[in-house]
Amino acid sequence: MNRILHALRYGILGLSLSLLLVPASLEAADVQQKKLLLGLIPEMNIFKQKKRFKPLGDYLAKKTGLPVEFTILSRYGNIIDSFKTERMDGAFFGSFTGALAIKKLSVVPLARPVNLDGSSTYSGYLFVRRDSAIKTVADMKGKRMAYVEKATTAGYLFPLAYFREHGVTDLNGFFSETIFAGSHDAAVSAVLDRKADIGAAKHSMWDRVKQENSRVDEELIILAQSPTVPSNGLCVRKDLPPTLIAKLKEALLNLDKDPEGKKVLVQFGALRFIETTAGDYKPVFDMARNAGIDVRTYRYRNE
Repeated sequence: MNRILHALRYGILGLSLSLLLVPASLEAADVQQKKLLLGLIPEMNIFKQKKRFKPLGDYLAKKTGLPVEFTILSRYGNIIDSFKTERMDGAFFGSFTGALAIKKLSVVPLARPVNLDGSSTYSGYLFVRRDSAIKTVADMKGKRMAYVEKATTAGYLFPLAYFREHGVTDLNGFFSETIFAGSHDAAVSAVLDRKADIGAAKHSMWDRVKQENSRVDEELIILAQSPTVPSNGLCVRKDLPPTLIAKLKEALLNLDKDPEGKKVLVQFGALRFIETTAGDYKPVFDMARNAGIDVRTYRYRNE
């Protein structure tokens, strides 16, 4: 009998300790994810970017139960390095940075916005002033070129591919000056204000600038347009908790079905969000190949 009581006593003690350990381990797991840190690329003026994303961040915080914090890069590029060093949980990557992140970081694409014109993709524009004599690539030799950044599709990858397809395989010395404007709206303004002769930017940002400034239609003309690529979408790190990934994806895909979410979409400037997969980035990989860039080994630095 004593042996039985002794065994029961130790059995109950062991069970009590194990019950105490379970909540502790669960609590430790919860503590690991205190917030969501999401990166943003400055496709437009940084202050406008903050204003645009804040309502969405507040909404996602409510749906996931975690505070959402955005970190906006001061320059468009270097987001791959920053993603790792700043330990971001996800980022609204551009199409080229998204393609780079898929190959280099194995991020998981979740969703991207549908623009007000009903598209979920964008094109790159190559443009000049109407009063210039520039009509062809040959006319561009010796002129000033305004890119956006070295990690943008519309603002760098597309013009590189376009020039290469038109016989310019070595751009060193082709232009008298090369400018990296830092954002798409700044690239449009550079040509508008005669700081550059040729510019490259994404069509959606061109449209935004055009709405605010009638001079865009009056003074600029588009010479070339790229194939369509995915709009800037949210990709998350592959080891983010699966339940959290599911919550984020569900919240984004159901924005247009929720009265509060509809208000967020109006402020964000989109109709809804749709699912995005790694396969959607194929046009970007194709364009990179046409530009002579290997996405797996491509290294860039925007100073």
